[in-house]
Amino acid sequence: MLRSFRVANHKSIKDEQELLLVPAYDKTRPALPVAAIFGANASGKSNLLDALAYMRRAVRTSYAEWEPGSGVPRTPFRLDPMLAAQPSRYVVDLLLEEARYTYGFAVDDEQVTEEWLYAYPHNRKRVIFERERQVFDFGSTVNSSRAALIGESTRPNALLLSVAARANQAEVAPVYDWFRSGSAVLTALTDRLEEGGTSAAALVDLIRAADLGIADVLVVRTIGEQDARLLVRAFDDLPTNLDEAERRRWEQLQQLVPIAVRQLSTPSLSFLHGPNATPLALEDESEGTRTWLRLLAGALSALDEGCVLVVDEIDASLHPRLTARLIELFRDERTNVHNGQLLFTTHDATLLGTSFGTEILGRDEVWFVEKDDIGATRLYPLSDFHPRKEENTERRYLGGSYGAVPAVFSDTLVDRLLKARGEPQHVA
Repeated sequence: MLRSFRVANHKSIKDEQELLLVPAYDKTRPALPVAAIFGANASGKSNLLDALAYMRRAVRTSYAEWEPGSGVPRTPFRLDPMLAAQPSRYVVDLLLEEARYTYGFAVDDEQVTEEWLYAYPHNRKRVIFERERQVFDFGSTVNSSRAALIGESTRPNALLLSVAARANQAEVAPVYDWFRSGSAVLTALTDRLEEGGTSAAALVDLIRAADLGIADVLVVRTIGEQDARLLVRAFDDLPTNLDEAERRRWEQLQQLVPIAVRQLSTPSLSFLHGPNATPLALEDESEGTRTWLRLLAGALSALDEGCVLVVDEIDASLHPRLTARLIELFRDERTNVHNGQLLFTTHDATLLGTSFGTEILGRDEVWFVEKDDIGATRLYPLSDFHPRKEENTERRYLGGSYGAVPAVFSDTLVDRLLKARGEPQHVA
């Protein structure tokens, strides 16, 4: 589980900001299952999620994709020239199988300037490794000869965690696996349906419950995997006694057949609608339906695997009631037995209210984002305002009590447009 995420000097984020998922009220849970981030357009909500995504990509790909000598790809805060040359910093605090870890790194345009990984067995700090540029210090649990080899294999612009994981260093595996978790949601949707059984039935039932007009979902393959392999194998060997032109045509077939077979054997989804079970392809469904399917597949994977589902603008093309029901899956301990988490941004103030008589979000699950006078993003929780449990947070947010809303101007957009045109703003 993610307990906290800290970031500094990333896009619109200047000074260090922390998203804290440690419960403020209910201490029975080790971390909050949901964190919702509200704010005006261009306030930096998406940049916070982008920073977490950047950290994940860096851990997974820095060794393989950041070319030697090419520096570090990053986007620091641009509105302060002094800060552009300073390192960007990313830190997560994790709880993985009841063991707590802190991992972080700092990078400038050229190299990794700092990196560290700590474990906290029995609430006591244990160093797994620390790094200052190309100086590495490994903890006592890491074999010294292996540590030396890992250090020698780590480039200035590659993360030590990435290299150690590739070297099968057991001490770093839980943290690396957390960054690696998650899968393509439509692939997860297809896989879940093909598996059949309770998992597939539950997914179809949740799709039906959204009142999208879908009665059932089928996985369609033009040919099966075994037939596909046989078809490719049939073109492996060249026939004898071919002239030069025939041989070239056969070789062209050998190149084209695997491509065609792969397309034929790739599964697709068919959605059955109406009393006649009329099939529609995914591209024939509305954007709202496709959004719900992607979110639902990702949510079920996160709930099953106990990982984090990150969604930017969760309310895009989705009805507020569906969003509330999705949040409910994570907040209810009966459906979230593996401690999955949902982290999302939204403009939908109705999520600060209730649904069917129950609060949609807890008071400590709500965060706000706004920009200061120089354009830097500031992140802060609703709990800073000490709201009462019965407080109407939706009304107070829209009224500007918590900030993080667009600046209120006295005239309307109609007045502004008429003024720009030089036309009268009011009709007598």
